[in-house]
Amino acid sequence: MRLIGNILWLVLGGLAIAFGWAVVGVILCITIIGIPVGKQAFKMAKLTLTPFGTQVVYGGGAGSAILNFIWVIFVGLWFAIGYVVAGVANCITIIGIPFGIQSFKMAKLALFPFGTQIV
Repeated sequence: MRLIGNILWLVLGGLAIAFGWAVVGVILCITIIGIPVGKQAFKMAKLTLTPFGTQVVYGGGAGSAILNFIWVIFVGLWFAIGYVVAGVANCITIIGIPFGIQSFKMAKLALFPFGTQIV
């Protein structure tokens, strides 16, 4: 089921979203100041490529909390809202519920990417 879910996810838009995250990551990594944020964009791209069968482990310390706070204010809230809207739209049908659950997982990561690991 994990393989089929990931293939369907990629075909139905996941590949385009992952590509967008990767482009944002490359652009942010051009400057030295943008590298930490660019790394978070690559983390989102990785999760977007294969959301089924992966888990996000949250951790980090005070530094991650401060960076997450700044992230939420500037960009995280908007990305999370987009993922939640997509998740609700997917959950309208029974077939879309697994995809909606993955969208909610990505919404949480979009809010708090610093100090997390994708396993």
